[in-house]
Amino acid sequence: MKLVTIHPEHPDPADIAAAVRILRAGGLVAFPTETVYGLGARGLDPEAVGRIFRAKGRPRSHPLILHVLGDDEARELAAGWNERADALARAFWPGPLTLVVDRAEHVPAEVAGGGTSIALRAPIHPVARALIAQLGEPIAAPSANRYQTISPTAASHVLKSLGDGVDMVLDGGACTGGIESTVVDVRGPRPLVLRPGGVDLPTLRTVVRDVEMHVPDVAKDAARPSPGMDARHYAPRGRILLADGPAHLARLAHEHRESPLAVVAHSEEARPLARHVLPDDPKGYERELFTTLHACDDANAQVIIIESPPHDERWLAIHDRLRRAAST
Repeated sequence: MKLVTIHPEHPDPADIAAAVRILRAGGLVAFPTETVYGLGARGLDPEAVGRIFRAKGRPRSHPLILHVLGDDEARELAAGWNERADALARAFWPGPLTLVVDRAEHVPAEVAGGGTSIALRAPIHPVARALIAQLGEPIAAPSANRYQTISPTAASHVLKSLGDGVDMVLDGGACTGGIESTVVDVRGPRPLVLRPGGVDLPTLRTVVRDVEMHVPDVAKDAARPSPGMDARHYAPRGRILLADGPAHLARLAHEHRESPLAVVAHSEEARPLARHVLPDDPKGYERELFTTLHACDDANAQVIIIESPPHDERWLAIHDRLRRAAST
């Protein structure tokens, strides 16, 4: 495995070229995006895509996201591209939004988890865009971590989770968004959010008013249209307990005081009780959530008590990540 430090805004063309050579040879390259670090392979090469599943220990029924430069490239991978897809791509690409559309016949079923749909995203991060542009084809890239573990927002998280399972890691520093993309299925009569993420629901509704949340429970080995749909996901080694406010937080901390413990809070009232303090705005919280969970893991916390965030549509993605991380 080769670790390369790369400028996040002005990546060295020589470093990009070296990474592209690895991709063209069927290898795996971990790279920063504006959401989390991705584990990239040539998206139209079934053998290269297979390496992603093996490195992550990810079930083959779980689709990957194909990363493209924009809607022109996306249309070539889709069997259909409707007005909603067009409107959402114009508004939010490049950026943290993934669109689920019908899969074109030439796109390997392996990248779609064996299904008939395909998940497409145009990232905004300069390193990701430079890789796609120089490779000249889509890059399949889930988060660069072992299956169901905490998503990586720094190169050190990738190394800790995957080690030599990756041929190259491009270290572009911390991810600015810190949480995965929003996934919207645009195939049906109305757009459905399959995974809340970097673009919140109120913002989506400024473009498509009839968008709805639809996060179905699916069996472990069942085919699915979107990544991030497992009941358990994004999970640290320690057990997560969610606290309903400062009083509940204090009570749980007292009950588990004999265990290696981490306490995470965001509200002004709960901050004196916490070892880890997160911002009390959703974007700031998203940016630091996974980094904080990695810090809890690194400290070998067996119990992680987290103050539940507000029940507001802007916090849906955070509630989703915490609920799945706390699932047993």
